[in-house]
Amino acid sequence: MIPDNNKKQVEVEEEVKSKSFSLFDPMHFVHRLLKNWYWFVILGMLGYAISYFYSKYYAQRVYESNLSLSISNNTASYFTPNQSINFIWGQTGNQDGVYIKKILMSRSLNEFLVNKLDLYTNYTTKGLIKQTYLDQDDSPVILKIDKAHAQQVNYQITLKAKGGDKYEVILPEEGESTSLYNYQTESYQSVSPYKRPANKIIGIDEWYTSPNLRFKLERNPIPSAVKFDNINVTLVTVNAAVNGIISSLGVKFDPELPSIMIISKSGYNLNGTVRFLNIAIEELIKKRLEDANTVDKNTLEYLSKNIGEVRAKLDSSSTKFNQIKIDNKLYDMSNLDAKTYEELKKLETDRAALISKMKNLDQVRNVVSSNNIEKIINISSAGIEDGAFTASVSELKALYAKRREMATIYTPDSEPMREINRLINEARNNSTSGLRQYYLKFDEQLADINSQVENIDKQLYTLPEKERQFLDAQRGYNIIEATYNTLLSEQAKAQMRIVSNKSNLTIIDKAKNLGQGPIAPNVKAIQSGIIGGLLVIPLLLIALSEILDNRIRNIKEVVNVTKIPLLGVIGKNAEDSNLSVLDRPKSSIAEAFRGVRSNLKFLVDESKTSKVILITSSISGEGKTYNSMNLATVLAISGKKTVLLGMDLRKPKIFGDFKFTNKNGISNYLTGEVGLEQIINSTQVPSLDIITSGPIPPNPSELLLGERNEKLLEALRQQYEYIIIDSPPVGLVADAFEIMKYVDATVYIVRHEYTEKYMLNLIKDKLAKKEVSHIGLIYNDYEAKQGYGYGYGYGYGYGYGYGYGYGYFEEDADYKEPGIIKLRNKIRKLFKRN
Repeated sequence: MIPDNNKKQVEVEEEVKSKSFSLFDPMHFVHRLLKNWYWFVILGMLGYAISYFYSKYYAQRVYESNLSLSISNNTASYFTPNQSINFIWGQTGNQDGVYIKKILMSRSLNEFLVNKLDLYTNYTTKGLIKQTYLDQDDSPVILKIDKAHAQQVNYQITLKAKGGDKYEVILPEEGESTSLYNYQTESYQSVSPYKRPANKIIGIDEWYTSPNLRFKLERNPIPSAVKFDNINVTLVTVNAAVNGIISSLGVKFDPELPSIMIISKSGYNLNGTVRFLNIAIEELIKKRLEDANTVDKNTLEYLSKNIGEVRAKLDSSSTKFNQIKIDNKLYDMSNLDAKTYEELKKLETDRAALISKMKNLDQVRNVVSSNNIEKIINISSAGIEDGAFTASVSELKALYAKRREMATIYTPDSEPMREINRLINEARNNSTSGLRQYYLKFDEQLADINSQVENIDKQLYTLPEKERQFLDAQRGYNIIEATYNTLLSEQAKAQMRIVSNKSNLTIIDKAKNLGQGPIAPNVKAIQSGIIGGLLVIPLLLIALSEILDNRIRNIKEVVNVTKIPLLGVIGKNAEDSNLSVLDRPKSSIAEAFRGVRSNLKFLVDESKTSKVILITSSISGEGKTYNSMNLATVLAISGKKTVLLGMDLRKPKIFGDFKFTNKNGISNYLTGEVGLEQIINSTQVPSLDIITSGPIPPNPSELLLGERNEKLLEALRQQYEYIIIDSPPVGLVADAFEIMKYVDATVYIVRHEYTEKYMLNLIKDKLAKKEVSHIGLIYNDYEAKQGYGYGYGYGYGYGYGYGYGYGYFEEDADYKEPGIIKLRNKIRKLFKRN
């Protein structure tokens, strides 16, 4: 690393480039992670304990049960659509399934189930720490409310068993509300303020009445397998219960067989999800069968009425047609082309069927537009299968039922009635608007038929009058007969549906409690998240401190960025004395200074009889004085006549370590108070003299820049081979730069993990501009981490030293080999034996 001559030193100075230090040292970051391993262990254990406590005593397990349902296509009921269209779920030919899904997720069905199954009543039990959700069947008693009495919702009722079918009703100490919920109207009502109801012991079938509650306890017909010390019951609104159910339902279709529907229900209690699914599907099957029969009966009644009317018309047309045959004595149309006649007959039959469909469609539209939705007929009588229309009518039917219920409570002009009327109008418009496309289609078909019939009529104008009369009568009869036959066909279909009507839903697998594990929370994910989150904390803190920490740690980087030759690496001084070379000459530090002494010959002109070397640094505390004293000592011990000058007049130091007074020194000499002989102090080393700084002057910069200081150095050159100057730091004052013009070489001190990176920019810029030359660098206070050898530096090149364990330095006597090194050495010995 050190140039071997002055020419190479000049080349290094010329190669100085504008390089910068790295913001992040990966190796040091990894070392700090390893050094702080115990924090990761502690936080990892803490995270595991927190996640264990959370999952065991706090997190509520969520369970899921499933029911598989088969949807057959065996009906054409108004409420069982069966046409095949594509759906956004990617299913084809499965409109029944999508419709069932909409019904299952609808508010009307779930509101019906909430009221029938009392799903607005939630049961829990509380252990020492954790609260557990119960199904109604798990509770030994069932709480039945009086719906005619306003109830307080979200208000915990605790039932404590007292023995003998007796329970103590315990209410919260506070939280009474004057806004109570009416389960009949599904709305809130205000009551007068009241005192907290007292606790009371009640028995089975005994009513508990208070201003905010009225209920009784019924014995659960299903014996509870577990005895509970307490049962907590909380009432919620119907709307909250419905929303909770809808959000917990899931419906998907078998990818191989879309007619198979998989219905899932999640909840905090597995038995509760099983009970809900089984009852919900059973009720859905019953409801769909009732609706299907109602619609088909309406259709049959409507068709029977129309058949009677058409039958009368058919009889009248037949009489008229026969009379024309007799009067005109015509019994066939021999003059009319048979092909033309058959074509005309087919067109008029099609027209009659189309007009019948349009009439039936009018009936459907009129019923939808009216308030009597129960009289609706099957839309298939109009030759249409539309699941979307069916779903909209189903919703409209539910809204009508809701309005009838609300009409018994609210006035016609009340806000709830206005809102339900708005919803009915919106659903009615959605239903009727969906029929417009069919009217347009029918109109186009009818116009096409009429056009073809008109073309044939033009050919008939050439027929004789009697034949035209005969043909008109026959055509009229054929049209009415076609209509009559169409109605009879639809009537037969409706009768067949009523006779054979059954639900198109079949339960394949009921929901069961098979001991399914919870689907949530994901304990492993939570555990990983908590542990990972805690482990990230020290990781981020260390990373942040690394980014914000701008101190120098990497010797190679310093040399590479500054382009300053490295004279040596000085280890950490663990002793109280700063005279390391003098007090412990066999130490690794002393050996490192010997290496610096050897490398100085590459920095200065050896031909000179006297060399002036300036020791400086960026700021105080980097070891400038420490290195000056020991470098001067190691030079003197080698026999070189050396003097150490304390030119840091602002912070005098060196006198204390050599046990001199600071009464007279350089400041006294520069002011002319004393002569040179009076400030030179001899030391215990024969070849080493010390000149202290002297008292702190008021104008240190002016003194150092004065002519007497230059003469002082010239005088000392006559007496000493080496003049070591302990100068002020260049980062704080400019004195050192001014003194540099009198010296032969400059030694710049960088302290490990102390000197800031930006502090070297000044000397680096000076070197790049060639304002300084013959400069070397000492890396001070370096300590290699355990596991990589002792590492105080031997002084040559980068100088990482021989390391402990070889008995070479004085420190080896006190050295304790790290555990990891012991393990490594044992492994090596084991492999050597093998």
